[in-house]
Amino acid sequence: MIRIVISTVAALAITTTSLSAMDSVASEQEVKSGFFDRFHFKGDLRVRHEIIEKEGSADKNRERFRFRYGMNVDITDDILIETAISTGKYSPTSGNVTFRDDENIQNYFIETIKIDVADIKYSFGNSWIRAGKSKLKVYKPIKTQITWDNDLRVEGINYGYEDSTSMITLGANRVHRERGNKDGSNINMFIAQYVQKLKVDDAKVNLGAAYYYYDGVKGNTTPYGKGNGNTLDGSNRYTEDYGIAEAFAEVKYKDFMGMPFKTALTVVYNTQASKDNFGYDIGAQLGSAKKAGQWQAAAGYRDVEKDAVFAAHSDSDFSGGGTDSKGYFLKAKYSFAKNVYVAGWWQWSKLGDTNIDYHRSQLDLILKF
Repeated sequence: MIRIVISTVAALAITTTSLSAMDSVASEQEVKSGFFDRFHFKGDLRVRHEIIEKEGSADKNRERFRFRYGMNVDITDDILIETAISTGKYSPTSGNVTFRDDENIQNYFIETIKIDVADIKYSFGNSWIRAGKSKLKVYKPIKTQITWDNDLRVEGINYGYEDSTSMITLGANRVHRERGNKDGSNINMFIAQYVQKLKVDDAKVNLGAAYYYYDGVKGNTTPYGKGNGNTLDGSNRYTEDYGIAEAFAEVKYKDFMGMPFKTALTVVYNTQASKDNFGYDIGAQLGSAKKAGQWQAAAGYRDVEKDAVFAAHSDSDFSGGGTDSKGYFLKAKYSFAKNVYVAGWWQWSKLGDTNIDYHRSQLDLILKF
């Protein structure tokens, strides 16, 4: 990039030699500003203290961190290159890394870095197309992760459309196999979601329907080394296919007792499995911690059977990650200052047919830059 900047300034100097000194300086500033305006940078650092209590297992008490940094470049008004790195190498649904007491952080920080995003986006009208490795752009009411973890990235080609009345997302992607799990045939993932936006009195209502189909799962090996709750046979191969029908309803109030409020119900059903194939998530959130001094709090209940969703792509925190669990969760977030947040997450659930007790709590400090 330094060479590009030098070349740009040199070319500018040559082409402006015939102008007055004032015009030359003004022109140079305009070109420099236009060039650098094409680059957009953002990142975040999260430090977390986490406690996990699981019946029959020793308690876990650990400190973790997640670092992400991205650079986007406007090639033209319609074409954008999106790039980002993150910690959490070899994990598709988490950027978390546990601090090591016996090793200097610089020795393992670089080892955990992965290419998190690398795609090209083309925008036209109310639509966009992304090709490459990108964030999953389906709509999630109250950011529920019953089907998709927020950190999941997809690799393929995806299309999105949004106007004042509706949203559409379509995609065809290949499931990436992580290191040590390369043996197995390809798994392809197809995405289709439609969201209808409504205005009912003082409320905004989002009604959504989606179908997520995984091609090539049954009889195949796990792409990440474990099933995360899905049914496997004796050789660690999936016994079911996954075609997930999803429906949700979300109601949002801008002013409810002086604060934003929203509530939602999401239901999932695996049409390719004959049993243990249903799940739902219901929750509500009050407030919005967007500015310094603001706070938000949320609560919910989730019940997701073994094969209701493709477990390796669902919430990596709830009940230890994956499916075959049910329980409650509470969340809170406070904006301590501009781009500085503290947050908490507490969850109580039962695991499996034997209803093993599971409790997880997290306390976060988040810096955005």
